[in-house]
Amino acid sequence: METYFTKEHEWVKVKEGVASVGITEYAAHQLGDVTFVELPKVGKTVKQFEVLAAIESVKAASDIYAPVSGKVTQVNEALDERPEIVNEAAEDAGWMALIEMADPAELQKLMTRDQYDEYVRSLG
Repeated sequence: METYFTKEHEWVKVKEGVASVGITEYAAHQLGDVTFVELPKVGKTVKQFEVLAAIESVKAASDIYAPVSGKVTQVNEALDERPEIVNEAAEDAGWMALIEMADPAELQKLMTRDQYDEYVRSLG
């Protein structure tokens, strides 16, 4: 399963037209200890690069943007009780939402792992 990335440090993994979405390890590290994740509502329709969710940490509050357009079919309710999962496993157990994708071609607007790693290096 290939993973794609945005310049705002979200990741998306697609399986059978359903995209799991979260923030990258880099973003979780930059935020520091995550204290709250505002998850989207199930059934919400989102457009690519629009606000999907929000996250708060000891350092900052940030919006999370949808890497793809579609309908939110599930959210990671475990984050309500334990937002620190994002720090522990940002690109795995710390996923935030599942989105039924409207247009798989949107993935072409995102970065591959190699492109994202290069982008992060360029940030200094």
